[in-house]
Amino acid sequence: MIYKSQNMAFGFFRKKSEKEKLIEKHRKLLEESFKLSSVNRRKSDEKVAEAEALMRKIETLPDK
Repeated sequence: MIYKSQNMAFGFFRKKSEKEKLIEKHRKLLEESFKLSSVNRRKSDEKVAEAEALMRKIETLPDK
């Protein structure tokens, strides 16, 4: 999965790339959507749509 870092031992000392920051934001949006799904379905769907739009942006970015 794209969320796992390749080398966790040295990952603490480097800055995150723009793509890594967006991936983290995408993961947080999906988590929030999951939590909202049992309380407010409309807000959950809005978070999923926002995460999908963010993923399209992530896919257009170069790997490094």
